[in-house]
Amino acid sequence: MSQGRAFYEKNMTEQIGDRFQEETKYSPWSLKGHTLDWSRKPEPIKVYKDPIDMVPLPAVNPEDYPMPLVEALFKRRSKRVYLKEAILPLKDLAFLLWATQGVTARYGSQVLFRTAPSAGALYPVETYVHARSVEGLRQGIYHYRVDNFSLEFIREGDFSEELALAALGQAMVQKAQVVFLWTAVPERSRWKYRQRAWRYIYLDAGHICQNLYLAAEAADLGCCGIGAFFDDWVNSIIGVDPKEETIVYMATVGRPKTQEREV
Repeated sequence: MSQGRAFYEKNMTEQIGDRFQEETKYSPWSLKGHTLDWSRKPEPIKVYKDPIDMVPLPAVNPEDYPMPLVEALFKRRSKRVYLKEAILPLKDLAFLLWATQGVTARYGSQVLFRTAPSAGALYPVETYVHARSVEGLRQGIYHYRVDNFSLEFIREGDFSEELALAALGQAMVQKAQVVFLWTAVPERSRWKYRQRAWRYIYLDAGHICQNLYLAAEAADLGCCGIGAFFDDWVNSIIGVDPKEETIVYMATVGRPKTQEREV
C-alpha cells in the first residue's frame, strides 16, 4: 500500500473532521495564557518580487453594473456551461476582483479593509486567477495585488487542461474564461487564533466566493464554486509551497452558454 493511501485510510478511520471540530472549540480555559507576539505578526499581503509583468486594473465604475442586490440574490445560481470562444472584458475581471477582495478602507499601513469580511481583519486568503480568455491578458496565472489593484503575472501558458484534471475532470474548468484560485496563508490567522484559525480561513473563503457569485450575476456572467480538487496538483500549477500557502477554494467564471438556471 502506498504511503499516501495508508495516510488517507488511517485518517479517514480516525474521523479527523470530528477531532478537528472538537479540538478547536473555545472554552473559558482554552484561552487562558494566550498572548500575542506582535513581533511575529506576518506580513498582511503577498507581493511577488520579480513577476513576469505587472498589469494595472481599470477602475471600477458602479454604473456599469446596475443590478440591485436583491435581484442578484434571487438570480444567483451555480452555472457550469460556458461559451468557450467568448472573451472576458478586462473591466469585468477587474470588477469581479474588486467585488471579492477589493480594498474599501485603510487603517494605517497594515490593515486594508475589503469587500468581504475576515476574522480579525487578518485576510489570510490570497487570490490568483488563471486567465484563459481575457481581453488584453496573456494566458497564464496571475496574482491579485489588493494594495494597488493590479495583477502580477507569475506563470505564462494555458493551464486549463491541467486545472480541469486537478479539479477531478470537471469540464467547465477548461471552458471558463477565467478560473479563480484562492489560497490560504495560514500563519496570518494562526498567529492570533492558533489552530482555530482554520475555521476562520474556510469561512473567509466562503464569504469571498459568495461575493464572486453575486458580482458575476451583476455582470451577466456564470460562476461555479469548486471544492473538489487534488490540492497538491493545484498548488503545483500555481507554484506555491504548501507548507506556507495552500489552495482552499476554486471557482470558474465564464459567459453562460444558455439561460438555463442551475442549482
